Amino acid sequence: MAETLDSLETRPHAERERNLMERLPQLVAQAQSAPGWARILAGVDASRIDSREALAQLPVTRKSDLKSLQAEQRPFGGLNSTPANKLGRIFMSPGPIFDPEGRSLDWWRFSRPMYATGVRPGCLVQNCFSYHFTPAAFMVEGGAARIGCTVIPAGAGQTELQVQAMAELKPDTYIGTPSFLKIIIEKAAEMGADISSVKRAMMGAEALPESLRQWFAEHGVPEVIQTYASADIGSIAYETRSNGNLNPGMVLDEDVLLEIVRPGSGEPVAPGEVGEIVVTLFNPDYPLIRFATGDLSAVLVDAPQSPCGRTNTRIKGWLGRADQTTKVRAMFVHPSQVHEITRRHPGMGKARLVVSGKIADEVMTLHCETDDPSLESQAADIIATIRDITKLRGEVCFAPRGSLPNDGKIIDDVRDYS
Repeated sequence: MAETLDSLETRPHAERERNLMERLPQLVAQAQSAPGWARILAGVDASRIDSREALAQLPVTRKSDLKSLQAEQRPFGGLNSTPANKLGRIFMSPGPIFDPEGRSLDWWRFSRPMYATGVRPGCLVQNCFSYHFTPAAFMVEGGAARIGCTVIPAGAGQTELQVQAMAELKPDTYIGTPSFLKIIIEKAAEMGADISSVKRAMMGAEALPESLRQWFAEHGVPEVIQTYASADIGSIAYETRSNGNLNPGMVLDEDVLLEIVRPGSGEPVAPGEVGEIVVTLFNPDYPLIRFATGDLSAVLVDAPQSPCGRTNTRIKGWLGRADQTTKVRAMFVHPSQVHEITRRHPGMGKARLVVSGKIADEVMTLHCETDDPSLESQAADIIATIRDITKLRGEVCFAPRGSLPNDGKIIDDVRDYS
């Protein structure tokens, strides 16, 4: 059986690059038909955007801009070229941020990372991404439909039912967050349930430190790969394996044109240098032109082709955030949410949200300055506000006015990623 989904993944790099540049002017012209892109790309001659150098002259649109763009023009800031009432689904993430899904098969392009995981026709996948408001579960559904495998739509939560489904139905593949699979495995051990049918897993939405990857191998899931995706782009890059071994880096998706730029400038960095991931996406419903994700990475330059045979560019994976937005248990937490918490509680001054601990065992604590002694009696209410706004559990601690560092940080991610 073929080790790649199709021949696009193994074509010569020069052929792929030529194809992307040939498609680029049409993509820019298509984007300009959407009112939001028409504003952003005003005065741009689409026919002249036929090289990376020309593309680099266009403005960068940041993921962090989406909230304000969408507030001006619901639901997608005018960035969609397919009308909202012609789409398949509309999703909402905290912020709120709205994301579209079109009607074409495998719209999110998830069949490629799933195939690289080892998913084939006839496989049974337990899909543990959330089906509630966010698109991750539907990314998996689209990939499964293209490959022709079967899905258990398990979603997130209800750990005992997850264990029961695995024990009774014997899926061979888990897809979801690393932290949730760890919880399921621990619950299965507690229940004395046999979930040994699960031999492979595709992880996403959270960091996957090497220590946790090794933990999965020790607990019966040796074939683990990580995918890098987002709710606005879909699949961006994914890990691969060869002969049981994990290959270096993450392979780019075939419909993604990647730039690594200096954060804040949009200027491409030298190959191998760490910078912010900027994506141009060839999507007929929701074209994205120089869309900055806020994530840091670098192109892998010392190994031009993956041992798996895929020839596309590889990146080093997620190397941190270019802004202060961070992700906790698959949910983005924004500085604006911290400001909203302080706004709801008069007497609270400067605040900093500190995320500590390890992946799958992190602690989120709001440190806030105050000179109002009565505020400490409202700790339970503040904790409830944290959960209401971020959809995550958090703690609160109080500090005297002027005691937090004067460095502009609103969110401080001090987790141990080793």
